[in-house]
Amino acid sequence: MLLERLSNACGVSGDEGEVRDLLKEVLAPRVDEMWSDPMGNLIVRKGSGPVRVMLDAHMDEVGFLVGEITDDGYVSLKKVGGLDDRVLPGRQVWLTHRRIPGVIGVKAWHLSSDEERRRVVPFDEMYVDLGCRSRAEVEALGIEPGEPVYFATEFELLGDRVAKGKALDDRVGCTVLARVLLEYDFPGITLLGAFTVQEEVGLRGAKAAAFHLKPDVALALEGTGSANVAGVDPFDTITNMGEGPVISLMDAAGIPHKRVWDELVRLARLHQIRYQHRRLTSGGTDAGAIALSREGVPACTISVPCRYIHTNAALCHLDDVDGAVQLVRRFLESVEKGDFRP
Repeated sequence: MLLERLSNACGVSGDEGEVRDLLKEVLAPRVDEMWSDPMGNLIVRKGSGPVRVMLDAHMDEVGFLVGEITDDGYVSLKKVGGLDDRVLPGRQVWLTHRRIPGVIGVKAWHLSSDEERRRVVPFDEMYVDLGCRSRAEVEALGIEPGEPVYFATEFELLGDRVAKGKALDDRVGCTVLARVLLEYDFPGITLLGAFTVQEEVGLRGAKAAAFHLKPDVALALEGTGSANVAGVDPFDTITNMGEGPVISLMDAAGIPHKRVWDELVRLARLHQIRYQHRRLTSGGTDAGAIALSREGVPACTISVPCRYIHTNAALCHLDDVDGAVQLVRRFLESVEKGDFRP
């Protein structure tokens, strides 16, 4: 399964090479052109029609960098992207692409005061325990400050249709984009797939890619939060996993282009694709950066609901992934036929 391979690949922001190489291998037989830009974005082209449609999905994941190495063999961490301190203690991690195993450690519970037990452990009190006893032992493993650190989570299915894995934000979007490229052809348009870098630290790769590609219209493909879990009021669930792909209303990075948004809703209803709206306006996606490129680009976001994103293990429903693929497909068909004109 492509989603499994992408989830298991490691690619903290600024270090997306492993993900990029996997996508190159998978996509090479089915695209007309492929290249990487100076930022590290992977760009592919299919078709050469008059309308340039950009589909974006970011390759990077939240994680850490090695900070300092202590004399007694522990490793401090630097955050890369937004991470929740509440869920970090005790998590298994991999250091470097060699996947050297470690554990995020804190002071033991039975040694903590009552006040310490009631609070969230501050990030600066956490460290990685590699089982080493000295700085020399850590350095002998080839670990240096600045090395990437990932959650040590292997992909698996929970039942038949729910996937668990790390980095579903945004390997699920990469999966949707890759499947569209692999499964469908749209010769009447120029389809530009942009697998971008450094989204989690400021939508950086998409800015460069959109400037270079000069799209007439764009969709960002994302994994977004879903909080339809125990104890959460239905009005606060943001999105509901298993109830279809998400067409964003707005977020902190921008407001979707109204005509693109209307066309996505029309197509979802016409083709009986179950869909929903994201009921949260914070956060941001690459669509916000793409929309501001050059003189402006009509852009919108299609997302797959994921529970527990930005943690060591997220969940998504494969029906939502399939629905997102079909919604993107129908949009590209609409542009190709001239039913929708940017």
